[in-house]
Amino acid sequence: MNKKNIAKAVDFDEALARELKNPEFKKLFDEYGRQLELSYGLLKLRKQRQLSQAELAAKIGTTQGNIARLESGRQNFTISFLGRVVDALGAELKITLR
Repeated sequence: MNKKNIAKAVDFDEALARELKNPEFKKLFDEYGRQLELSYGLLKLRKQRQLSQAELAAKIGTTQGNIARLESGRQNFTISFLGRVVDALGAELKITLR
């Protein structure tokens, strides 16, 4: 395998901090960012648990496509659905309002 073709891993938090300096990006992030942060968190948690999207979907009685849309931020989800996902991942759901 050619080492030139291997992409360097990107730290999400560092990349986000860089992008938030762009006013247009920040405006969009403020509008959609919470959903994307949650989606990314769920994706990381699923990968830490070494589950495929299909395996997670089977655990909660949905489709792999729904999990893919959830993780990409392309689907609004209910608290009930989110609770099922978090339970299947063996995690705790904590919502804080400030």
